[in-house]
Amino acid sequence: MFYLQIDGQPVDTTKWSQPNPFLPVLKEKDDSGIWNITDSEKLKTEFNPDWRVFARSASDSKGPAMSLISALQILQDKKVKLAFNIKVIMDFQEEMGSPSLPKAVTENRELLNADMLFIMDGTRHLSNLPTLTFGARGIATATLKVFGPRNPLHSGQYGNIAPNPVFETAKLLGRLKDENGRVTLEGFYDGIVLSEKEKRLLNNVPENLDSIKQRLGIARADAVGKTYQEALQYPSLNIRGLNAAWVGDEVRTIIPSEVVVEIDMRLVPESDGERLMESLKKHIKDDGFHLVDSIPSDDERRKYPKLASFNYKLGSKAFRTDMDSPIGKHLEKTMRKVFGSEFVNMRTTGGSQPMSPFITTLNIPAVSIRIPNPDNNIHSPDENLRLGNFLEGIITCLAILDEPIE
Repeated sequence: MFYLQIDGQPVDTTKWSQPNPFLPVLKEKDDSGIWNITDSEKLKTEFNPDWRVFARSASDSKGPAMSLISALQILQDKKVKLAFNIKVIMDFQEEMGSPSLPKAVTENRELLNADMLFIMDGTRHLSNLPTLTFGARGIATATLKVFGPRNPLHSGQYGNIAPNPVFETAKLLGRLKDENGRVTLEGFYDGIVLSEKEKRLLNNVPENLDSIKQRLGIARADAVGKTYQEALQYPSLNIRGLNAAWVGDEVRTIIPSEVVVEIDMRLVPESDGERLMESLKKHIKDDGFHLVDSIPSDDERRKYPKLASFNYKLGSKAFRTDMDSPIGKHLEKTMRKVFGSEFVNMRTTGGSQPMSPFITTLNIPAVSIRIPNPDNNIHSPDENLRLGNFLEGIITCLAILDEPIE
């Protein structure tokens, strides 16, 4: 069975460097490093692997989906008969956490039953070599709202009277990690032990931490794992959004009435998302915050100097497939057939995928076939797919479809 993600993230059209993010354009980079739109008609007579298609969902994940569909069209045109049957499921809710998927899988077990699951979703390793990923982290999200004065107040009139909720929020968030970037919540890393063999396997992946830091534009990395691959084996805590009043051209001299903090946790199979979120809730309460269900009442505003609301949601679960399993050996043979040794096996990816219903309900192993370039601006303006990656994605799908399962 092949899983295809068909939906995409919302867009702010004003942030894209093209007329319409929903209409794909072909771009090439000039000598100054700027991507410029070029005539897509050139593709009829020319091919440059470094040209890129810029569009919403070009990389996440309509490019990978089209790699499989293109491969199937090629095999059909060539009248090649497959050595096995295939099933394809298209998910139009992946960016929403695939809320309908668990029920759909449970109610259609016989229809969806398969020996292996190939996931056509996810970005390649930083080296941009063809990549297989044998697991994904789960996700849990939370919204923390810290309340200040009932209404926004003028900072000149009320600056020394009304406390600004940003300061208490900043102190609270600052205590969530230590000076080395490790999460301070009780039991956050419990149950995760990497053997020396597992570390050797992880660190066989071709990468260099200094090069990664230079590419990301950071001076130091968080000290969770000694390498990038080791860091991916642990849960993470992220502030994914922060809002208080206005900035930029709309900035004004006020004390905001509230601060909204959006949080995500990426979970590994050893993590219990509910327990970790409850640990975060306890951290907030231990910091002196009184939690309310919605907008605080007048009595609560008079009684409690630190007021907040906190809500969380558990999303997709983490999964991990053994690299030495039948599906791993099958894909290893397939990849070597077309790429030799120039490909990467990763134990897990940092992102999340809604594969748990297939793995737990159907009891089948899953591996992600990675196609898009790592500098694809996923979930951001100017999302793109490198044409060389798209071509190699089609080749990968052809190789998988043409390799009998032993």
